[in-house]
Amino acid sequence: MNASKNPIPARMKGVNRAEICDVNFQEFVRDWNGRADARPAASEAILDGSALDARGFRELFESQLISRHLDLMARVLRVQNKVFYTIGSSGHEGNAMVARLTRHTDPAFLHYRSGGFMAERFRKLPGMDPVMDSALSFAASKEDPASGGRHKVWGSKPLWVLPQTSTIASHLPKAFGTAVAIEQARRIGHKLPIPDDSIAICSFGDASSNHATAQTAFNAAAWTAYQKLPAPVLFVCEDNGIGISVKTPDGWVARNFRNRPDLDYFYADGLDLAAGYGDVQRAVEHCRRTRRPTFLHLRTTRIMGHAGTDFEIEWRSIEELVAVEAGDPLLRSAAIALESGLMSKDEVLALYEDTRKKCFAAAEDADRRPRLSTLQEVMAPLAPYTPSMVKAEAERFDFADKRSAVFGGEAKLPEKQAPKHLAIHINNALHDLFCKYPEALLFGEDVAQKGGVYTVTKGLHKAFGNKRVFNTLLDETIILGLAQGYANMGMLPLPEIQYLAYFHNACDQIRGEASSLQFFSNGQYQNPMVMRIASLGYQRGFGGHFHNDNSITALRDIPGLVVGCPSRGDDAATMLRTLAALAKVDGRVCAFLEPIALYMTKDLYEPGDGAWMTEYPSPDQAMTLGEGRVYGNGDDLVVFTFGNGVPMSLRAVRTLEKKYGWKTRVVDLRWLVPLNEAFIREQAKTAKRILIVDEGRRSAGVGEGIITAVVEGGFGARPFRRVVGADTFTPLAGAAFLVIPSEEEIVAAAETLV
Repeated sequence: MNASKNPIPARMKGVNRAEICDVNFQEFVRDWNGRADARPAASEAILDGSALDARGFRELFESQLISRHLDLMARVLRVQNKVFYTIGSSGHEGNAMVARLTRHTDPAFLHYRSGGFMAERFRKLPGMDPVMDSALSFAASKEDPASGGRHKVWGSKPLWVLPQTSTIASHLPKAFGTAVAIEQARRIGHKLPIPDDSIAICSFGDASSNHATAQTAFNAAAWTAYQKLPAPVLFVCEDNGIGISVKTPDGWVARNFRNRPDLDYFYADGLDLAAGYGDVQRAVEHCRRTRRPTFLHLRTTRIMGHAGTDFEIEWRSIEELVAVEAGDPLLRSAAIALESGLMSKDEVLALYEDTRKKCFAAAEDADRRPRLSTLQEVMAPLAPYTPSMVKAEAERFDFADKRSAVFGGEAKLPEKQAPKHLAIHINNALHDLFCKYPEALLFGEDVAQKGGVYTVTKGLHKAFGNKRVFNTLLDETIILGLAQGYANMGMLPLPEIQYLAYFHNACDQIRGEASSLQFFSNGQYQNPMVMRIASLGYQRGFGGHFHNDNSITALRDIPGLVVGCPSRGDDAATMLRTLAALAKVDGRVCAFLEPIALYMTKDLYEPGDGAWMTEYPSPDQAMTLGEGRVYGNGDDLVVFTFGNGVPMSLRAVRTLEKKYGWKTRVVDLRWLVPLNEAFIREQAKTAKRILIVDEGRRSAGVGEGIITAVVEGGFGARPFRRVVGADTFTPLAGAAFLVIPSEEEIVAAAETLV
């Protein structure tokens, strides 16, 4: 309604709607004058016809009150800087029914309005305190058992609630992936960390259901069910009719999902525990029994605004607010308690006030607890690295019999063959990893029978079968969602993204989800994976931008991610072993950039010289994280580069050596994240001239990091130049070579240093 036509009364402008909701509840109970039935026994239905017994109702009501008073406490204490988060669960307390009817071993990926769910799930294990744990999280205390004070998240390791921060749909793909992984484990003989008949739970709002990332999860779930493959995911859409200030059209969620094929729809009233419980129960039991993706449309409301900073009175009419507040589910729960005779008015009010006291007492206690106070504390869980254990795991070789059988006998082992090019060595290394790790899975677009666009995965499907090597939808978001799901269930996923440009479609699954999990769970949860990406340019002008993407910065900007980029076959094999070990030992999320243009490269200087083919390193050899490779030992010119830049630079410096008699070094960084700054400084220390060859873009590549390391090391006075790609997308045909570095440019740049 237009504010000018319905001005806000002056007396209403300063009214705190949280206080009104608080007073509403108390007045509703005091003024209740209905007739109460005889007090039901604990095992009797709370109301005639309800599937919910009296004991269950009493506990759910208590969980609802805990959730509500945590919200009220947060609104009061935020102005005192004792609480740092006010997105509340008020109106959504009915999600406690979902928690009651599922198990604490059902992995849960939750919407931020899940206070009721969490309070109820805490009942599943003895000795746990939802009030104090939540208060510690609100207060950003480093004793917060969920995130260690890094964020207000709903999370718990013993309760299998994976901490979730970005709940605008980005968690749906990994929830679906976890459901698929539960079933995949049985097929590959993997021991799950949870019961075999577990389901994955994923809650979100009605507004989020429209997000592209949500839609891709629904589509993948239905696609899976259509093929009669199990995917026991319970999608819980908590429909309150509004997203921040944008209203969802009446009936839209039901219209959009009720008749969607292969996504089984259930509706439940989350505002009425007695009426809604049976419908929630049917949805949960259906999902667990049929192992099909299930959509539970849970009616909720939203009172007290989106968050403490949302002053709804400024943009909603007072009549609308009053109507919304009249639908408060706690009013209905109080009425059920009174109508059933389970509780008297005094008992309801006493429980209400006792819960308030517990929440405020816990908040005051949490405020006195220590908070994160050093950078080291903040970053501790972000990128764990135990070098000795990673080295031991990477070099572990106890699968000789298995690999001999896979390769067809001792004489056919790859290390006994003539030198080969990059693609062959990656393929051999993947075969080795699959022999070493029975829980390893490789999946993506075209990777199975076809063996990938560039045949890099050829033979893996035949050797290890469709249970471990399989094709997916043409959907990078789902590929990376599956990877997270498999990782959650203790497997070792090796997802393939067909081209680096395709990664950008799904970047948030790594940036916002996989790489953030260790940080926001204080190291309790991990998403170990090795993401393979066919990358970079120099495909002789074929394919344009989408097949020649050099946007490496999109990966370098993700905290905690490990990025390796080999330029030759033996490096690729030893790097892959280390990446797998980093995932297994430290739970790291890893990206392996495979230079497409070097896949089949055999020669270096002259056609037929075979100088870029290498022998296959034995399975007990691995590359240390951060370890570079140095070609030559001269100081007249030192070239820092990676990927395609390595053979280009080697050819360029040979020209320079002949022309100027220089002694040169070419430094292949190999590891792009984290950059080994100590190694860079050591190589720069004796250099008379420095050249950086970076096929990334001028404004956003790897070169800036190299320069920073050199300058901060005190070697900035050395003459240096940078040869980089242009700030543009890559065009087709010969025009491609106008925007990416060339050997001629390398030589020319070096000559300016003479």
